[in-house]
Amino acid sequence: MNELPTDPGDEDTVWRVSSGSATVLGLSDQRVDVAPTTAYLMLGERCRRNCAFCAQARASLAPEGALSRVIWPPFHTGEVVEAVARAHAEGRIQRACFQVTVTPGHIEATRRAVERLATRSAVPICASVAPGKVEEVEALLAAGAQRVTIALDAACERVYAQVKGGSWARTLALLEECAQRFPGRMGTHLIVGLGETEQEMALRLQQMADWGVGVGLFSFTPVAGTPLAGRQPPPLAQYRRMQAARWLIVQGLDRAEHFRFAAQDGRLVAYGLSRQRLREVLATGEAFRTSGCPGCNRPYYNERPSGPLYNYPRPLTPAEAQREIEYLLKSLEYH
Repeated sequence: MNELPTDPGDEDTVWRVSSGSATVLGLSDQRVDVAPTTAYLMLGERCRRNCAFCAQARASLAPEGALSRVIWPPFHTGEVVEAVARAHAEGRIQRACFQVTVTPGHIEATRRAVERLATRSAVPICASVAPGKVEEVEALLAAGAQRVTIALDAACERVYAQVKGGSWARTLALLEECAQRFPGRMGTHLIVGLGETEQEMALRLQQMADWGVGVGLFSFTPVAGTPLAGRQPPPLAQYRRMQAARWLIVQGLDRAEHFRFAAQDGRLVAYGLSRQRLREVLATGEAFRTSGCPGCNRPYYNERPSGPLYNYPRPLTPAEAQREIEYLLKSLEYH
């Protein structure tokens, strides 16, 4: 159990740092296959919420320093702040991202953490939190956050009730209100493979784009010690279809209402573009890279380095891009 205090306003406190980020920041010495381009920081101890997929959930038996497949060792706050400032000034990172568990006073603790880092560095800051009202989001933005993320995780109310609990309607309404109040400064997370249909996911991606909310798309990853540890990740073809859907929607090249879905299971079988047009607009492979805030690549958050890569944490080679496009096209049903 971490015995160091975790109030980010105290010089003796700690922030947790993802293992890859710690290496890039010079806080630890280990080999990384792909360096993270964002410094991923975690605030708080075991979460009060009980999301079935999360290592930090209230009832999780996963190690307290785990989140998804990543270990987050603790470091003294002042040391982390200086390391982030130095790494950003030297061009080693492009962003800092706080992942915040729901604990007593977590919004105020996050506000102080954001303010402290923003005072020391010009690094763009994102805070992924669970606020209860617009004013809490406003306070984080005023403290120096460039973007605030309110994670839906689930694509629809049915799945939200199964894996997260709480009020879907209230969370969605808060996200919509914040998107209207703070245009271009809100984000969310959506996880493919929690039990939603592809049609449900595509329609949610379209709604978020229409609201101006950035989406970090994740693949469900089973984590030991969580209730969903025995569930399999989604098939790679399903994830590729959702990545392409997000890309086409965000780039304004297509809309979800132009997609075609299988009547029996909601599987996406065709976009509103021809095969040749898809090859053209997906040619760079950008659709298959990590999505989220600018400068976020989350290396191996959803996969092992040996693959398969659900999210490429780097630019694809021309051969990789062509391979992924053809793989995607083979999973569709164009006539």
